[in-house]
Amino acid sequence: MTLSFTVYGVAQSKGNHSAYQGRGMKFPIITETNRNVASWQQLVAEAASHALQQRPVEDHSLLPAGVRVSVAFYLPRPKHLSKRVFVPNCKKPDIDRLTRAVLDALSQVVFHDDKQVTELFAWKYYADVDKPPRIDVRVEPTTASARCQHPQDIPPLPLFAEAR
Repeated sequence: MTLSFTVYGVAQSKGNHSAYQGRGMKFPIITETNRNVASWQQLVAEAASHALQQRPVEDHSLLPAGVRVSVAFYLPRPKHLSKRVFVPNCKKPDIDRLTRAVLDALSQVVFHDDKQVTELFAWKYYADVDKPPRIDVRVEPTTASARCQHPQDIPPLPLFAEAR
């Protein structure tokens, strides 16, 4: 079963955790430094859940171990960039923090835990001029043949055909 879906909105990165332990407190209070990540993860989880509901009933279960996740991030395009020039997005947020937020959102929705992800492909681009920021996600179980392939031997993903 391959699950593909799109989430519209500005992708949020998973920040660092802060811990505070006041006097007389038995356990510390742990907070996320990015306040917007929880609502972003909720959007991703809802989009994944909606995509699952569109599948046949037998495909509604969580994926077993060995999951491949492909994510393309299309972040807001700065106004100073030319409309015709392709420029890679080398600015913040970091791609590893973006993917961490997505994988945490997919846990318990598509697969049991993000430790099941054995293959991860991620791209970070600027959104096209007249298109909103979004992410395209594809989740699929890994196959025995894919596990034996070298990453550069894996063909490009058709879901991300507009990527340059």
